[in-house]
Amino acid sequence: MLTEIFLHSKEYWSLVEVGIPTAAEGVDLTEGQSKAIEDKKLKNLKTKNYLFQPIHRSIPETILNKDTINDIWDSLKQKYQEMAGGKCAQLQAL
Repeated sequence: MLTEIFLHSKEYWSLVEVGIPTAAEGVDLTEGQSKAIEDKKLKNLKTKNYLFQPIHRSIPETILNKDTINDIWDSLKQKYQEMAGGKCAQLQAL
């Protein structure tokens, strides 16, 4: 939740939800459209950096092969939900 709030404050959350727009194959982009896509790619890299910093060292191996922040976020969400589910099961067994 803290990471989500942080990404909202940096105005990067749309990358998590929507991803990076891409041009359709064979479509000529204006200079402005090309620049906008390149800016989103740079923001995607910055957001990856923000996500990698606070996570446990065992987690990156599951997300290093993901290209977009959207894919990384989904993977992290799934991983942490699995971890939380395991802890709940352990607590219930006690």
